[in-house]
Amino acid sequence: MLMFAIYRLTPMALELAEMTLTRLQWGALAVSILYMAYAEGYRGFHKSFSPRVVARANYLRLNSQPLAAVFAPLFCMGFIYATKNRMLTSVALTTMIICFVIIVRVLPQPWRGIVDAGVVTGLVLGIFSILYYLLQSFTNPRSLDYPLEVPGVPATKSQT
Repeated sequence: MLMFAIYRLTPMALELAEMTLTRLQWGALAVSILYMAYAEGYRGFHKSFSPRVVARANYLRLNSQPLAAVFAPLFCMGFIYATKNRMLTSVALTTMIICFVIIVRVLPQPWRGIVDAGVVTGLVLGIFSILYYLLQSFTNPRSLDYPLEVPGVPATKSQT
């Protein structure tokens, strides 16, 4: 899903290379890229989403449940078989992202490209973050100590 989003957004960001940007637009591009690298890539993905997704995938691998396995992506993202708080947070965040996408789609160029360049940056960092935690889970399973937020599993950090 992340790769598809990058595939869809990259052309809008690359259109910027064919435009003459003002100083304000260059500044906005720099801020967009830096902010999204930090907020989306580091804080959103690396510190929260990526370790949880990999931890929940590992939990599912070790504690096979037919319904959760069929809907593994939804399980890993916390939409199903999760604590009430995790499910509400996942739905709220997804709704917010959808609203943000709808708003950005109506922006004219170069502003849409400026925003999309930041989003692509954050998503690319997010993919690398997931791969990092996935590699960690294979090489050192105990290193991935993140709350699973699965009903019936203690709220403390656990690697089951």
